[in-house]
Amino acid sequence: MVIKIERKKALILLTAVAVAAVMGGIILNAYSASNGDQSSNDSAECIDRRMMGGMMAGTCNWTGGGQRGGPRGHGGYGFIEVSEEYKENVLTVAKNDSDVQALLDDGYNITGVRPIIKTVVEADGSVVTKATSAVVMLEKDTTGYASVWVDLEQGKVTEIVILTRTVIEKS
Repeated sequence: MVIKIERKKALILLTAVAVAAVMGGIILNAYSASNGDQSSNDSAECIDRRMMGGMMAGTCNWTGGGQRGGPRGHGGYGFIEVSEEYKENVLTVAKNDSDVQALLDDGYNITGVRPIIKTVVEADGSVVTKATSAVVMLEKDTTGYASVWVDLEQGKVTEIVILTRTVIEKS
C-alpha cells in the first residue's frame, strides 16, 4: 500500500521534525552543561584551556556553580564566598613552596584564590561538599600568568602552570 502525501504537507512535517531535533539538541546541551562531569576541574587541560583564552575563558568549574560558571549560565566568581581564613591557608601553603617563591621574587603578583569545590555523594546518600584544594592565580605585568594548584589536605603545591606572552611587532 502506498500512501500519497501532498508536497506541502510533507514539507511541513519535515520542518517540524527538524525543529524538534534542533530543540532537543539545545535542551540536551544545556542539561549537560549544568550537570556534566566535573572531573576535569583538577587537570592541567582545564587550566590550559582557561589560560589560552584569557585568564577567565573556558568552562572549568572553579566557582562550584555549574560548568558554565553558575546557575543558568551566569558567569562570575560571586556565587561562592571565600573566607579570609581559607585564602590565608591556601596562600601559606603556596608561599612555602620554593617554586612559587621564585615566581614571586621574579615579579609575579597574587591576583586571586579560586577554590576547587568537590561534591561527593556518600554510600548512605548524604552529600558532602568540600573545598580541599585551590588554584592561586599569579600575574606578572601583562606578559606572564601562572596558576598554582594547592592541595590543602596534603599541605603542598601539586602543579604550577605558567603562560608567558611575547609580543613581536612587525611593520
